[in-house]
Amino acid sequence: MERSIIHLNVADFAVAVEQTRNPGLKGAPVIIAPPGTPRAVVYDMSEEAFQEGVQKGMPLGRAFRLSPRATLLPPCPNLYERAMKALISKALAYSPRIESGKRDGHLFIDATGTSRMFGPAVDVAWRLNREMKTALGFDPVWSVATSKLVAKVATRLAKPVGEYIVGPGEEAAFLAPLPLDIIPGLVKEDLLRLREFNLSRVSELRSLDFAQLETAFGNRAGAIFDVIRGVDAAPVPRAEDKGERLSADHEFPEDTNDGAGLKQGMHLVVASLCRKLRQRGLHGATLTLVLSYSDGIRRYARMRLKPATASDFTMFRQCLPLLYKAWNRRIRIRHMGLVCDRAVPPDTQLDLFVDDTGKKKEERLVNAMEQIRDRFGPSSVGPGLALQAPHGCAPSN
Repeated sequence: MERSIIHLNVADFAVAVEQTRNPGLKGAPVIIAPPGTPRAVVYDMSEEAFQEGVQKGMPLGRAFRLSPRATLLPPCPNLYERAMKALISKALAYSPRIESGKRDGHLFIDATGTSRMFGPAVDVAWRLNREMKTALGFDPVWSVATSKLVAKVATRLAKPVGEYIVGPGEEAAFLAPLPLDIIPGLVKEDLLRLREFNLSRVSELRSLDFAQLETAFGNRAGAIFDVIRGVDAAPVPRAEDKGERLSADHEFPEDTNDGAGLKQGMHLVVASLCRKLRQRGLHGATLTLVLSYSDGIRRYARMRLKPATASDFTMFRQCLPLLYKAWNRRIRIRHMGLVCDRAVPPDTQLDLFVDDTGKKKEERLVNAMEQIRDRFGPSSVGPGLALQAPHGCAPSN
């Protein structure tokens, strides 16, 4: 059976959410970014601001030089997450297989085999568009194709409004004339390498056979060979199969490679992540540290915690080696992120012969600090290492 994958994309999602709250923003340039921060960058922007040259990740000062009439709004991530959940709830009426971002306005829906109940996938996509427009105030771009890769490219071509249908067997012809930088799966390093060969379109890259690709890209050759032909067997997981990924972020006021400052940042993201885990009654079992360098390069380090924990002190001790594993360049670091890839319920089985007096004292200390933070704010109390962080480094809730 040919797969039927629907991709819905609410363009400029954060701005679209803000416009549902304030319809007066529609048709005007809007920039979403943290106000009053010297090194703030654009979180999202409206189509009008984009047409004036504003892009995501651009320094806020430059964005306002390009779009001086733009309205500045602070980001509200929690609001965007709630809006995403509303989109997902609409889509769940048509398929249990849904994949979404946390707050980006993207939804993949696997409508394969549902035609007897809801009609062709094209009808389902059209119906979802209408329901989201009527009930939620959004007007998502939509596409239907046989894979997530092709469906995503199709919505990119249809933005900011519209639809696109790529029928079975049309994938290769659909992709052939497109620029390579629009194809998901080709990373920044791939595109830089292709530019060296003066290759800019899918049809040009297809002129290379597999052996030639392997010479230029090594282990990446197989993935590139499939991507440019629209070959993508990646499934859309069931909504309940996708566990919640918790994360904490820390933006340094100034790019740094100071060891003490990086340890402070590490303690802040650990404290923020542990707070989220405790609020959900979970322990972190697998962590990934992400360091973003000034030149845009990222480095990752991953580990499994033994035992899983939601204690600030225990997690910090266990995952501090991650910092030294990912911190392997002399370039200054701009941003640090800590992601809990796997969270588990607390272990209720007690060790019979282990003296856990110290562990219980640590748990009581963490709980006491949590109560103080709830009452007086997240920066009211904490270990000296975290509280010595420079201004602007307070952990996020």
